Amino acid sequence: MATIKDVAKLSGISRSTVSRVINNHPYVNDEKRSRVKQAMKELGYFPNSSAQRLRGSKTRTIAVLISRIVNPFFSGLVDAMDEVATESGYQLILCNTRGSRERELKYLDLLKTKQVDGVILASVENNWEDIKPYLGYGPIVSCNEYTAQTDIPSFKINHYEATFQAIIHFIKNGRKKIAFCCGDEPIGSDLGVDREKGFFQALSEHDLLFQDEWYFKNVSSVEDGRGVLKRIEKMDDRPDAIFTGSDEVAMGIIAQSQLSSIIVPQDLSVIGFDDQQMSGVLKPGLTTIKQPIKQMGRETMTYMLQILNKQKELAGTEKVLQYKFIKRDT
Repeated sequence: MATIKDVAKLSGISRSTVSRVINNHPYVNDEKRSRVKQAMKELGYFPNSSAQRLRGSKTRTIAVLISRIVNPFFSGLVDAMDEVATESGYQLILCNTRGSRERELKYLDLLKTKQVDGVILASVENNWEDIKPYLGYGPIVSCNEYTAQTDIPSFKINHYEATFQAIIHFIKNGRKKIAFCCGDEPIGSDLGVDREKGFFQALSEHDLLFQDEWYFKNVSSVEDGRGVLKRIEKMDDRPDAIFTGSDEVAMGIIAQSQLSSIIVPQDLSVIGFDDQQMSGVLKPGLTTIKQPIKQMGRETMTYMLQILNKQKELAGTEKVLQYKFIKRDT
């Protein structure tokens, strides 16, 4: 097995300089860096990452925590982050919490054990009091989900405003019995809280009544959407519109409607969230809220890298990005 000594001998560069190249030290000229990397390649030499961590070197790795790896929203978000990270010589570790508080804390331990340089929370499962101590081990930035309790950088849209606008759209189109869907309810996130506030504020301003059975909790997938429509079919007092909170749920409702007496949008108007690729392909086309997924991912990762490179402070910066209301057929 090749050693640093072998790399130094083959490249004709001192062992101390070889070590600086391996640890991505900035003060090595390009010619020497190139010779060292060529020698490493020829010898098949790979640095001992565990030893690097013990010496306090950067891992050039960032953990991104998400709740559902199968959600197309997260795949688009992480892809945008990865573009920026790769451009700067960083790599990502994708951590799928599956909505578990225990798994989230386990992944945060990667920061504590110096296996990653920073953590991006694209989903939040725990109370901020449980997450905050990890700031002592490295930077944490939130993206998509958020909580007002934190003083860390966050990148998001205004979910209250977006939901309010969606419900007003229903009302302007004559819908008066509006149902509401939400996903899992992580105790550490205010995203769902803000959506619910926007929903009920719109109803209140127009004196519309709401039935408890029109509130669908813990729905996030296409299959969940199918289940929602099946439940609506059995109701004596059916809603005439539904805010799904997710394009996946909306797609399930539309798909199930093909097998149902309930016709979309004549009997049930539907609004999704995210504007996933299939939203414009569906028949009827899905009306939805378009999140700037690529921009959100790129800006979040850029900010994280600036923190790691001492160009930004780990302060409570809040970036509210602009969403778009996409009106189609539903």
